[in-house]
Amino acid sequence: MGRKSVLLLVIAGILLVCVVPVFAQGEAAAAPAEGKSQWLIIASAFGMALAAAGCGYAQSRALAAACEGVSRNPGATDIIRLFLILGLAFIEFLALLTFVVILMLQ
Repeated sequence: MGRKSVLLLVIAGILLVCVVPVFAQGEAAAAPAEGKSQWLIIASAFGMALAAAGCGYAQSRALAAACEGVSRNPGATDIIRLFLILGLAFIEFLALLTFVVILMLQ
Protein backbone atom coordinates (compact mmCIF):
# COMPACT_ATOMS: atom_id res chain seq x y z
CA MET A 1 0.00 0.00 0.00
CA GLY A 2 1.20 3.46 -0.84
CA ARG A 3 1.30 6.42 1.50
CA LYS A 4 -1.77 7.98 -0.08
CA SER A 5 -3.82 4.83 0.43
CA VAL A 6 -2.80 4.59 4.07
CA LEU A 7 -3.58 8.27 4.64
CA LEU A 8 -6.97 7.85 2.98
CA LEU A 9 -7.78 4.84 5.16
CA VAL A 10 -6.73 6.70 8.33
CA ILE A 11 -8.89 9.71 7.46
CA ALA A 12 -11.86 7.46 6.63
CA GLY A 13 -11.41 5.63 9.94
CA ILE A 14 -11.30 8.88 11.90
CA LEU A 15 -14.45 10.11 10.19
CA LEU A 16 -16.28 6.85 10.88
CA VAL A 17 -15.31 6.96 14.56
CA CYS A 18 -16.51 10.58 14.83
CA VAL A 19 -19.94 9.65 13.44
CA VAL A 20 -20.70 6.99 16.06
CA PRO A 21 -21.95 9.43 18.80
CA VAL A 22 -24.62 10.75 16.44
CA PHE A 23 -26.27 7.34 16.28
CA ALA A 24 -26.10 6.93 20.08
CA GLN A 25 -28.56 9.77 20.75
CA GLY A 26 -32.13 9.10 21.74
CA GLU A 27 -35.25 10.43 20.05
CA ALA A 28 -35.63 13.43 22.37
CA ALA A 29 -32.00 14.51 22.05
CA ALA A 30 -31.96 14.17 18.27
CA ALA A 31 -34.92 16.48 17.62
CA PRO A 32 -34.57 20.05 18.93
CA ALA A 33 -37.55 22.37 19.35
CA GLU A 34 -37.39 23.86 15.85
CA GLY A 35 -37.51 20.42 14.24
CA LYS A 36 -34.09 20.42 12.56
CA SER A 37 -31.23 18.49 14.01
CA GLN A 38 -28.07 20.43 14.73
CA TRP A 39 -26.13 17.51 13.28
CA LEU A 40 -27.89 17.97 9.94
CA ILE A 41 -26.74 21.56 9.79
CA ILE A 42 -23.17 20.65 10.77
CA ALA A 43 -23.06 17.77 8.29
CA SER A 44 -24.43 20.05 5.56
CA ALA A 45 -21.71 22.60 6.24
CA PHE A 46 -19.00 19.94 6.09
CA GLY A 47 -20.52 18.47 2.92
CA MET A 48 -20.53 21.84 1.18
CA ALA A 49 -16.99 22.55 2.35
CA LEU A 50 -15.77 19.23 0.98
CA ALA A 51 -17.60 19.79 -2.31
CA ALA A 52 -16.14 23.28 -2.68
CA ALA A 53 -12.63 22.08 -1.84
CA GLY A 54 -12.90 19.14 -4.23
CA CYS A 55 -14.22 21.29 -7.04
CA GLY A 56 -11.51 23.89 -6.47
CA TYR A 57 -8.84 21.22 -6.61
CA ALA A 58 -10.35 19.65 -9.73
CA GLN A 59 -10.60 23.02 -11.47
CA SER A 60 -6.98 23.84 -10.70
CA ARG A 61 -5.86 20.47 -12.07
CA ALA A 62 -7.95 20.95 -15.22
CA LEU A 63 -6.54 24.42 -15.80
CA ALA A 64 -2.97 23.20 -15.25
CA ALA A 65 -3.51 20.36 -17.72
CA ALA A 66 -4.98 22.75 -20.28
CA CYS A 67 -2.05 25.14 -19.93
CA GLU A 68 0.37 22.27 -20.35
CA GLY A 69 -1.53 21.01 -23.40
CA VAL A 70 -1.46 24.44 -25.04
CA SER A 71 2.25 24.83 -24.32
CA ARG A 72 2.97 21.45 -25.94
CA ASN A 73 0.72 21.98 -28.96
CA PRO A 74 -0.22 25.63 -29.63
CA GLY A 75 -2.16 24.62 -32.74
CA ALA A 76 -4.78 22.85 -30.64
CA THR A 77 -5.56 25.89 -28.49
CA ASP A 78 -9.17 26.25 -29.66
CA ILE A 79 -10.06 22.59 -29.03
CA ILE A 80 -8.33 22.59 -25.66
CA ARG A 81 -10.16 25.79 -24.67
CA LEU A 82 -13.49 24.23 -25.64
CA PHE A 83 -12.90 21.12 -23.58
CA LEU A 84 -11.53 23.17 -20.67
CA ILE A 85 -14.64 25.32 -20.49
CA LEU A 86 -16.89 22.27 -20.80
CA GLY A 87 -14.95 20.44 -18.08
CA LEU A 88 -15.00 23.47 -15.75
CA ALA A 89 -18.76 23.74 -16.23
CA PHE A 90 -19.25 20.08 -15.27
CA ILE A 91 -17.00 20.47 -12.23
CA GLU A 92 -18.84 23.59 -11.07
CA PHE A 93 -22.15 21.77 -11.57
CA LEU A 94 -21.07 19.25 -8.93
CA ALA A 95 -20.69 22.02 -6.34
CA LEU A 96 -24.05 23.49 -7.29
CA LEU A 97 -25.70 20.07 -7.12
CA THR A 98 -24.29 19.58 -3.62
CA PHE A 99 -25.71 22.97 -2.63
CA VAL A 100 -29.16 22.09 -3.99
CA VAL A 101 -29.18 18.74 -2.15
CA ILE A 102 -28.22 20.49 1.09
CA LEU A 103 -31.01 23.02 0.65
CA MET A 104 -33.51 20.22 0.01
CA LEU A 105 -32.46 18.43 3.22
CA GLN A 106 -33.03 21.49 5.34
